[in-house]
Amino acid sequence: MSQIDTVTTFEVHLPVPKLTKFDRERLAFFRLLPDLLLTHAGQYVAIHDEQVVDSGPIRADVVCRTLDRVREDVHVGIVNDEARPAVRSGIRRVLGERRPTP
Repeated sequence: MSQIDTVTTFEVHLPVPKLTKFDRERLAFFRLLPDLLLTHAGQYVAIHDEQVVDSGPIRADVVCRTLDRVREDVHVGIVNDEARPAVRSGIRRVLGERRPTP
């Protein structure tokens, strides 16, 4: 007679972390992106309450106009289908290197 091994399994339900307003606006931007490519290609758009509230060719102008009207987190992104390049601060730090004390 063969021995049958049984494995006890159990389900773990972890709470889903609540998204911040900025994260919701950012996700809305990417969800709306396919339609925005047809209507706002090459422009910056401001997303508030998961809707486009302003747009234009100059990011700073879009940000200023939006923040004049909306005093909450918004997401402003460029509407294009290209991957964004990596942004570097220009600061280089070697780990383990100690700075001289004054």
